[in-house]
Amino acid sequence: MSGFNLRFLGHSTVRLELGGRVVLTDPVLTARVGGLVRVVPVPEPGAYADVDLVLLSHLHGDHLHLPSLKLLGKRPRIVVPRGAGSWLAGKGFAHVEEIAPGETLDEGGLTVTATEAVHSGHRWGPRLTHGPQSPAIGHLIETAGTKIYHAGDTDLFAGMAGFGPVDVALLPVWGWGPNLGPGHLDPARAAQAAALVQARAALPVHWGTLAVPVLKNTARMRRLLADPPRVFAAEVKAAGIATDVLFTEPGADVVLPAPTDRA
Repeated sequence: MSGFNLRFLGHSTVRLELGGRVVLTDPVLTARVGGLVRVVPVPEPGAYADVDLVLLSHLHGDHLHLPSLKLLGKRPRIVVPRGAGSWLAGKGFAHVEEIAPGETLDEGGLTVTATEAVHSGHRWGPRLTHGPQSPAIGHLIETAGTKIYHAGDTDLFAGMAGFGPVDVALLPVWGWGPNLGPGHLDPARAAQAAALVQARAALPVHWGTLAVPVLKNTARMRRLLADPPRVFAAEVKAAGIATDVLFTEPGADVVLPAPTDRA
C-alpha cells in the first residue's frame, strides 16, 4: 500500500495526504470539547497547518467542533452535510460547501463522494427538534488507484456493501463515555463493517481521546479508553475477515501494510 499517508490525531480526526492534497476529518484539536476533556496530548500545530480540505460527517460537537475549525484559519475548504452550510457560514467560516449522499466533489487530484450514515444529524442530539440539523454522512475519498472510506459516526447498515472494496476504512469502534447510544459502531459491529466494505485495512478511530472528567480515572473508563481497538482486532481475526487492523495510538502516524503483506 503506497501513495498516501495517514496520521491519527485522536477521536475521529485523521490527517490524510493523498492526491497532492491534505485532508482532515472531523477535526477535534483542543484540550476540551464542551464538557469533555482530552486525555492524550493535543496535536501540534504543524499537524494541521497545511490542510486543504476538511470533511465533516455531522453536526455533533465532538465532530463539528467550532474552536478546532477556527484553529485551521481561512485556508481550508470545509465540506458539511447538505443543510448545514448556512449555519456554519453564519459562524464566520469561509469556503463552506454542502454535500449529500451520492453527491461528489473534486479537490485537486481527489474525488470525494458522500455516503449514507445511520446516526443522528441534530446538533444537540436525537431527542431535540430545535436548532440546526442535517443528515449525518460518511465519505469515500478516491484517486485513480486508492479509495478511503471515512465512516464518520454510524451504526451498521447493509448499504455499506456498496462502498467497497476500499483500501482503508476509518471505522469508529467506540465513543467517549461508558456506554454507546444508538447510531454507533462497537468493536464487533465495526468488524462486520470492515467485512461489508471489503476493507483491505482498517484504522479504528473514535476511541482513547475524550472522557467525562469525573469518570476518566475510574477502572471502567480506563479500560474503555484503551480496549476498543484491541477488541476490534480480535473480532476481525476471530471472524476470519481479510482486513489488516492498523492499530494506532492517538497522535501517531499510521503504519500502512506493505504490498507484499497480503496474498
